[in-house]
Amino acid sequence: MSGLWGWFGGGAAQKRKDTPKNVILDLRTNLEMLQKREAHILRQIEEQDKEARKHVNTNKTAAKNALRRKKVYEGNLEQTMNHIGTLETQINAIESANINKETFEAMQRASEAMKSIHGKLTPEKVDEAMEKLQEHNQLNEEIAAAIGSVNIGQGIDDGELDAELEELMAKDLEDKMLETGTVHADRLPSVATGELKNNKGKAPAVAEDDEEAELRKLQAEMAM
Repeated sequence: MSGLWGWFGGGAAQKRKDTPKNVILDLRTNLEMLQKREAHILRQIEEQDKEARKHVNTNKTAAKNALRRKKVYEGNLEQTMNHIGTLETQINAIESANINKETFEAMQRASEAMKSIHGKLTPEKVDEAMEKLQEHNQLNEEIAAAIGSVNIGQGIDDGELDAELEELMAKDLEDKMLETGTVHADRLPSVATGELKNNKGKAPAVAEDDEEAELRKLQAEMAM
């Protein structure tokens, strides 16, 4: 698979992509080597300084030779430190450039994605589509209103409904009276409730028969 990818140029592209990283790794390797050299030179300078101090009063020739070697090591230290500073500057510059490159490529990919999402979509086309949608909604509302305003069948008079309702109520009352043989109190005429007295303190039997007859008559009239 890696060979096929390299055949179509993918390997070269991946190599170009990894080049900054590889360069940074190489620079860091050299930097570590120089830092180790710096530490070694510092130890040598310290040793020569001790050697010079040791022979300063007893053997001036040995002391001078130690100081001469110390000067050489100090020159090497300065050169090494310059190399270290140069490598650190290059590493920082490459890392910064690589970050800028990666950021720019990510922005390009985002731009291409937005372009793919929008396609041929433009503000003018969006406005046109919204206008058409509003027209369709308005037309739909007008059609619904027109359909709702149509009265199917002949209109019904409320007066006829009231009359029919009263007729049904009267019939229902009549059926209940026939079933129970009674009349509601509000349907009966008002009757004097005063007590009838005769000389003996009793109502005549004839008066009671007349009241029963009148009551039956009223019941018959209400049932008609």
